[in-house]
Amino acid sequence: MKNIPRVTSEVFIISVLLALPGSHGGKILVFPVDGSHWVNMNLLLEGLHARNHSITVVRSNTSWYVKEKSPHYTSITIPMPEAIKIEDQNFFVSFLSRMLEIQREGASVLTFVSFYWEMLTALSEIHRQASQLVVEMFKNQQLMQSLRDSQFDLVLMDPGLPGGVLVAHQLQLPTVFNVRWITSGEGHFVVAPSPVSYVPTSGCAVPDKMTFYQRAKNMFHYILNICIDTFVVSPHYNRLCAQYFGPDISFYHLLQSSDIWLMRVDFVFEFPRPTMPNIVYIGGFQCKPAKALPSELEEFVQSSGEHGVIIMSLGTLVKGLPTDITSEIAAAFAQIPQKVIWRHLGERPQNLGNNTLLVEWMPQNDLLGHPKVKAFVAHGGTNGVYEAIYHGVPVVGLPLLFDQFENVLRLEVRGAAKVLDVTKLTRKSFLQALQDILHDSSYQRSMDHLSKLHRDKPLQPLDSAFFWIEFVMRHKGAAHLRTESYKMPWYAYHSLDVISFLIAAVLALMGTVIVMFNLMCRRVCRMRKLKQQ
Repeated sequence: MKNIPRVTSEVFIISVLLALPGSHGGKILVFPVDGSHWVNMNLLLEGLHARNHSITVVRSNTSWYVKEKSPHYTSITIPMPEAIKIEDQNFFVSFLSRMLEIQREGASVLTFVSFYWEMLTALSEIHRQASQLVVEMFKNQQLMQSLRDSQFDLVLMDPGLPGGVLVAHQLQLPTVFNVRWITSGEGHFVVAPSPVSYVPTSGCAVPDKMTFYQRAKNMFHYILNICIDTFVVSPHYNRLCAQYFGPDISFYHLLQSSDIWLMRVDFVFEFPRPTMPNIVYIGGFQCKPAKALPSELEEFVQSSGEHGVIIMSLGTLVKGLPTDITSEIAAAFAQIPQKVIWRHLGERPQNLGNNTLLVEWMPQNDLLGHPKVKAFVAHGGTNGVYEAIYHGVPVVGLPLLFDQFENVLRLEVRGAAKVLDVTKLTRKSFLQALQDILHDSSYQRSMDHLSKLHRDKPLQPLDSAFFWIEFVMRHKGAAHLRTESYKMPWYAYHSLDVISFLIAAVLALMGTVIVMFNLMCRRVCRMRKLKQQ
């Protein structure tokens, strides 16, 4: 009992030190990914700036979200010969519209294959364009010398577009990834063992407890992801590695050699899986307590009375939904007593009820934290999912693209969401899903449980991210946490050479025993014949 005050004081001092801004500011070079990924990265940069670090962000001159001027970072704008498709707001909208059209019309196999080929071609083009940023930087000798002279402490990047990996290698700087997705899918598959028997593969919406069919499907997607990365994505970066670093440097090895992976994952949400010592989990680091709503919005929310409010946001992709689907959604909303706040862009839906307020933007985190909000209709983007978990709001999932299907599946498996297929949505099915979420208390209980687990941490995710970024800066890397297994040949990594040797040794031993046994049998037979004679 005498030690309690000392331990408590030590914990208090550590907590205070973690909460204070860093006293010795470092220099951080940042390579972000545009769009929704930038929202996460920008939050990290604001916090690092508040801790007295100097931030320099590399952006293209066609960036969508990443602004040239900011109070918490300076920028280096790279002129690009052409805009990267991923930085075009309309690219994903038109892509979604085309995909929904094919799914709803029950297109032929030929049409589906044609669309998939178009998608792979577009993916290859995106990475070709993204790799061009590296070319433009390396061509500018004055810029590269300026970066060397700046003596950065590390490179912080989102490896979804991984050009910064090559720049970091050229500058010989340690790297920290703000990551969930990489060129071949989910980040764990590059850095940690990932048995596909119980670890769902990127793009395959299956639980961790799989049937035989689901395991076969998971294996197919795993092989498909490897093929796409090997033949569609990586060649653009390997070409640059060969050009600037020589034939012995592999882009995949550069990707795997990052010092720290700040993984935007929390195992409250993610299925359990193997991990590595240089992976730090910061899932939900963008979540924060709700602030007061604008007066007009608060007045609308309070007018809901005892029934409460439902909020709906499908991000900017809602512009890609056909009007007949949005009309079905609006018709279902019109039949419930709750008030609805719907972030909607584009043509006004038909059948819109008096209880529904359309807005072009809404303070999503603050609304989710409001006590009158009863349900969240969402497309399953990572940010929205974690905010829903943080505030304990059950979800009606309408996944549209990419990882959204996997995200809402994880919530559904945990009993905190109801998921619908947008292509088969009717006002009746949507209304039923709303009624289930609102009136079946198990959904709220499940989400409350997830929320309590998510909040119960010794250190908040954002503080953990700051600590490990500064750890890498202090120690010039974190090589002691990184496995060198990625340098092994594939046959050695899987011990195929050892297995082959052991099999050969066993076969040789068995062969020797068999030969000796035959020789002994023959000798015995000869001795018997001699005795008989």
